[in-house]
Parts: sequence; C-alpha cells; structure tokens
Amino acid sequence: MVINRGDRISGAAINLILVLVGVVSLFPLLFVVSMSLTPYSEVIKNGGFVVIPKSVTFEAYKYLFQTKELPQSMLVSLFTATVGTAINLILTMLGAYSLSRRTLHGRKVILLMIVFTMLFNGGLVPTYLLIQSLGMLNTVWALIIPSAVATYNLLIMKTFFEGLPEELFESARIDGAGELTVLIRIVVPLSIPSLMTVGLFYAVANWNSFFSAVLYISDPNLNPLQIVVRKLLLLSNSVDNATDDVVPTPTLQMASVIIASLPVLVVYPFIQKYFTKGVLIGAIKG
Repeated sequence: MVINRGDRISGAAINLILVLVGVVSLFPLLFVVSMSLTPYSEVIKNGGFVVIPKSVTFEAYKYLFQTKELPQSMLVSLFTATVGTAINLILTMLGAYSLSRRTLHGRKVILLMIVFTMLFNGGLVPTYLLIQSLGMLNTVWALIIPSAVATYNLLIMKTFFEGLPEELFESARIDGAGELTVLIRIVVPLSIPSLMTVGLFYAVANWNSFFSAVLYISDPNLNPLQIVVRKLLLLSNSVDNATDDVVPTPTLQMASVIIASLPVLVVYPFIQKYFTKGVLIGAIKG
C-alpha cells in the first residue's frame, strides 16, 4: 500500500488535532490537581492560577481527612456505590431480559408504562411521602431504592438482549434449561459489555448521590461524600486565608474535587473498552 503526500499531511493534521484535544481535555484536571497541592503563598504570587507548582503541600488533604465527617461519608458513598450498583444491575437485568422476550404477555403495555416514567413522575412531595411511609428516611436505602432502576439503562440493556441470537435460547430450552438458567449461563456471559456500561452509569450516579441525601437524610452520620464536601466548602468560606498556616479556600475546593472524583478516574480506564463497545452495540441493535 502506497501512502501519498496528501495522506501523510492529512494524517499529521488529524494527529495534531487529537493531541490538541487531549491537552485541552487534560488541562482542567491538571489545574485542579496543581491547585490542591499548591501552598497559598504561591497561589497569591501567581495571581490565583497555578498549573505546575514549584512546591507541594498536602495540608488540604490532611485537613479534609482529619474531619470527623469525611471518613464516615466515604464509607456511606462506598456502600451506596457497591451495594446500590449491584441492586441496580440485578433489577435492571431481570427487567430488561423479561421485556426483551416477545412471548411476554402484555409486553407492549408494560413498555409503554415504563417509558411513560421518562416523561412524567409522581412529583417531589408524593415521592417524599412514599419514602416516609416505607420507613426509609434517615437510612442508606433511601439513597438506593428510589433510583433502583433507571428507565434509560433498562432500555439500553433490553435493546442489547434483543440483539442476541434467538437460536441460543431455543437450543438451551430444548436441552431443558429454564429462563433463569438461560439468563445466568447464556445471557450474562454474552452481555458483559452492556453490563459494564450500565454498571458504570449506576456507579457514578450512586457515588455522586447528592439530591436524594438532601431530601431524605438528616442524620449527619449517614451523609454521603458529596454532602460533606459541600458542607466543608461552605465552612471554609469563613476561614481567614491570609497566611500559609491556614488552608486556603481554593485549595480546599480543589482537594475536595479530587477526593470526590478519584474513584471514578481510577476505575474508568479498566472498563473503558467495555463502555465503548456496550454503547455502540446498544445503539445499533434491535
């Protein structure tokens, strides 16, 4: 294959554009990390804008982790992100598999009712009264159960299941396998990309849970990470930032952003290939 001059120029231009896009995408993250590690004197000296700090300090992280609420809130967020995501995936998978079977009686009516929830909901007050009547106020389950199944994720997984070869299901049923066996032994192994994609959506949503905690949680020991970070930021506004002896507000803000974002940043590279494949398959099949 001969590559002419025009192809080389276009290839170089594409690579340059991709490099620029990568730099633009990574610059905000670099700025946040740098600001969280920069002493306040250097922040002032550089006019509040530091990309590569000349000296490094971990005072902001020490300050945040020395508070009583932060470790407890991280455990709450970790619980909702793990147990909550597991519940989300199980319920979504069961619902999506059932709705993907064309032999399900009343399938169209059920689908219509589910899609209807994407357009209308019961309202904030009725939802709060429902959670209260179920006895879930001031419990971690109030952060998990109300959003146990997301309609959009359900439809993505349903579309993926519909794209699986029907012959596989027929062969399994001929061999005497029930629906649960077909789901566990055939559908789940073939649906790893879709499960990873939907699982990432759920995990990020559970980790970033904020509004549900504002509504349903009043016990400080049950506040998730996002609530505590916000509280710390609001309290830090009253701190005198005139010296290096006090952790400055901008540094606290950036450190809290890193703490809240780090788990997602660490996990995402390991499931990126599943995420891309799952989104594409869910989009073009069915």
